[in-house]
Order: sequence, then C-alpha cells, then structure tokens
Amino acid sequence: MNKMRRTNTFSVRKLPGFPAIAILCFAMLYAPIVVLVGYSFNAGSSLALWEGFSWHWYYAAWQNDQVQTAALLSVVVAVQASLYSTILATMAALGTTRTRPYRGQTAIYTMINQPLMVPEIVTAVALLICFAVIKQATDYRGLIYLVLAHTAFCIPFAYLPIRARLEDMDKSLETAAADLYATPWRCFKKVTLPLMWPGILAGAMLAFVISLDDVVITEFVKAPGQDTLPTYMLGQIRRAVTPEMNAISTALLAVSIIMVSLMFILSRKKSRE
Repeated sequence: MNKMRRTNTFSVRKLPGFPAIAILCFAMLYAPIVVLVGYSFNAGSSLALWEGFSWHWYYAAWQNDQVQTAALLSVVVAVQASLYSTILATMAALGTTRTRPYRGQTAIYTMINQPLMVPEIVTAVALLICFAVIKQATDYRGLIYLVLAHTAFCIPFAYLPIRARLEDMDKSLETAAADLYATPWRCFKKVTLPLMWPGILAGAMLAFVISLDDVVITEFVKAPGQDTLPTYMLGQIRRAVTPEMNAISTALLAVSIIMVSLMFILSRKKSRE
C-alpha cells in the first residue's frame, strides 16, 4: 500500500523538460551577476574587453572619498532603520499572535503586509508627500526623514520572520510560567523573548539588507547631500559606467549574501528547536 502511494505521488521534477527549464531560469537570473562579478576584476577600464586580472577597481573604490561617505551613510541609515523596524515589528507580531482572537485581527495582519504588495514607487511617492508637509510645517531637513522612510518600508520584512517564529513556539511554556505566578513582563523576559530571539535576529538582518540596497524610496525622500551607496551608484551610472561600479556592486552583493546566509542559519536553528 505504501509503495502504491509513493508511485502515485506527483513530482514536478518528473515533468518533461523540467531540468532544462530550471537551468534556463537560473541562467537568466544569475548569469548577469556572474558577468558583473567577473568584470569587477578587469585590469582595464572597458566593460566588454577583458584585459587581465586585477584588484585595481576595488582599491579605487576603497580610496574614493565619495564612496566612503555614501557607504557610511548607507550603514548608518540601515542600522537605525533595522533597529526601529524590528522593534515595531516585534510589538506587532506579539499583538497579532499572543492575544485572544479579536475583530479586525486579520485586517491588521493584512495592513502590516500591504507594503509588500504595493509597488515601491507608490510607497515612495506617499512618503515624499507626507514628509513634504512636515518639512513645510517644521522647516526641518535632517536625516530623520530618510531613516523613518526606510523604517516604514522595512517593517513588513522584519515582521514576517518574527511572526513565523512566534507561531511555531509552544505556548504551553508561557502558560506554565504564568501558572508559576510569573508576571506578564517576567514571562516575556524569561520565556518568550529568549525563544523568539532567532526570529528577531532574522527579521533585523532582513530589514538591514532591504534598507542597505534600497534605491527608489531613498531617491524620492533624500535631501541634497544624503546620497546612500545605491543612489550614488545610480548617479554615476547616468554619467559613465566604469568597472569601479562593478566592484562596488560586488561588495554589496557579498554583504547581502552574508546577511541572507546568516538569516537562513537562524531559520534552520529555529526549525530544529
């Protein structure tokens, strides 16, 4: 009987042409990135002619004062945005998972995740209009607008892994702590927070990567002199494309891969617990 069930199980891998289609999809996705990484080590200035292996463009990017300033600003904004968005996402996840079912709970969950469905440029225009009104009323033009814009955009990305972690947790542990006369705050501090910590770290890393790589919202909200690394690269590409941009792109790609890999490791740790 078990053998019959196994033979009748549908597997997409057995469909005709599946391996070829899968290889084609991966090639279309990653072949341009492989070319970009390869030409970042080009000794010459041509984007199409290989002139030998060299670290010249990485060194040039490292010595570029504008790149250093833009990279530092990107990190500052990404760290703040990931911190604030993770705190808000944690509170939202607790409010939608650690309470009794209430009217409108599904609507709140939908509203939190709505920015993932809306085109990013719509969110950027909305933030631009909102901050323009505030700037006109307060005459303040600081970096806080860019941080708030990134925070608002990153909340859904931080919320999803935190909520998933809370849904997989055994509520009986929190119930046992309450039965032992633990206050709600002590129960959260000693039981809930340590168990949900991998989800919080995963959400913070994902929010950091999203903020670090964002272009559209940054381009709309930033003030003069507030170029992050992606917007600086966009401005340089409009003038002339050099292998230095390939080197910067490769460095950003490496950072993103490291952060996503750490998030994957934390997720694996979560599933094993």
